[in-house]
Amino acid sequence: MEGTTHADSTVFLGDTFQTASTPTLDTSLYSLSSKQAEFFKAQTGINDDEDLKKHILEVAPYPCIRTFVFLGLNLSELSVYEQIIRLGRERPDAVLLDIGCCFGTDARKAAADGFPAKNIIASDVLDGFLQLSHELFKTTPASYPGCLLPGDVFDPEFLTIAAPSDDVSLAPAIDLSSLKSLNPLHGRISAISAISFFHLFDEEKQLHIARALASLLSAQPGSVICGYHVGALEKGIVNTSVAGPDVWLFAHSPQSWSYLWDGEVFEKGSVKVEAELVEFAARGVRSCLMKWSVVRL
Repeated sequence: MEGTTHADSTVFLGDTFQTASTPTLDTSLYSLSSKQAEFFKAQTGINDDEDLKKHILEVAPYPCIRTFVFLGLNLSELSVYEQIIRLGRERPDAVLLDIGCCFGTDARKAAADGFPAKNIIASDVLDGFLQLSHELFKTTPASYPGCLLPGDVFDPEFLTIAAPSDDVSLAPAIDLSSLKSLNPLHGRISAISAISFFHLFDEEKQLHIARALASLLSAQPGSVICGYHVGALEKGIVNTSVAGPDVWLFAHSPQSWSYLWDGEVFEKGSVKVEAELVEFAARGVRSCLMKWSVVRL
């Protein structure tokens, strides 16, 4: 899911994948856990395992999802997930943003678990992924009230960088269905999920994204940005087998990631940052994922 060369010529997938050729989908990689199968059957109304597999394979022949990572219930596996669901249930007009969402599986899961769907935004640079979300989950804009918002986080018309909010008062409700960009939501979003997103980009662009997302986060205590992506013991360019052989990307360490958020993006001491490395195996090669959260204090 990342770059293709090393050193000064490194090119990251976030800059190039829209023009990349589409490799053959490897159906042998298709596998659903019992939890995933239960979720997708409930969402699609397809109860037969083979029929469900056929439906998913018809929807998903795209390069960056060819290993079926979009089927993961990733947000729900983070330690802050229950806190996010509580925000949706207890904080008036709390908004959840799933950025770089692909088909928006995590947004759908949060809605199924009690976060009001009308207050959930699933956003991706590719509008085609958002439209396929309806196909995957067998919904329509009428039957699913969540906001599917295409846009580029580097486009200031879609998301400008502003100083993190210090206004802890409750903002009035906003009709998410009328949104054309994220800019009206500066300081108004209670929870932001960024799963497998930051590592698409180089160090400078990762900092840009962090500042942009911090602009959106509510100042109310407990508001949270979270996610996971490839990490390393020491920050720098690393090789990973996640997207195939000879793939390079920039990876933060837990220490550099914590410093970025607590002191560089937010004022020192105004947030609690947790970041840990978890080993995983892909194509027989061990790599590290960094699971993390940033919570307003």
